[in-house]
Amino acid sequence: MREHRSASANARIGRSQAADARLDQGSRALLAELGRLIEAWPGLVSRPAAELIDDSLVLAAHIADARRLVDVGSGGGLPGLPLKIARPDLEVTLIEADQDKAAFLVQAAARLDLRGVEVLAVRAEDAGHDPRYREAFDVAVARALAPMPTLVELCLPLVRVGGRLLAQKTEKEDVARAAHAVEVLGGRLGAAIGAASRARASGVIVVVEKVGPTPRAYPRRPGLPSRKPL
Repeated sequence: MREHRSASANARIGRSQAADARLDQGSRALLAELGRLIEAWPGLVSRPAAELIDDSLVLAAHIADARRLVDVGSGGGLPGLPLKIARPDLEVTLIEADQDKAAFLVQAAARLDLRGVEVLAVRAEDAGHDPRYREAFDVAVARALAPMPTLVELCLPLVRVGGRLLAQKTEKEDVARAAHAVEVLGGRLGAAIGAASRARASGVIVVVEKVGPTPRAYPRRPGLPSRKPL
């Protein structure tokens, strides 16, 4: 069924497009080139890259003064690469276990000459126990990664205490069922902020604050967070 946009959704899309308009000419050119690279790589995305890039940029207003950002389950570099282009000062780590997609991320960062981008071709569960990355990031972002209980187990172990997780979801998802997982992993469930885009008229950003350290047992071994969510 086609989704109808409310007046508030249209207003949020307007704000997203206004934010895009504030990007300088060089950044807009890089975003356009990223879109071309994404669409030229077979099987990477299932809808127009420009819409997905627009969907990624709704996060830009919510990363504040973050310096280190991790994109978990990055896929085609979304939302991590558009955020890097919008905020060149960010140090961005892209976690993508699929080797073919990880190869794309390495190639795209090189083609766009983006400095301060690291690609990890590993499972998020493994990265979460690596001392180089565990509780090392100011902000984690995830787009279309997993249901919230699984997503927070994959992402929160990477976020420093005092940092935050920004999960891109839609209004349809019952975020409250992740409350137990958030608490176990050292987080506090915050607001679900309306963040519509050309790709998702009902898009929201779910904010999870990291208020305490993640217990050493988490994340659990690869595959378990999705098979047996907290």
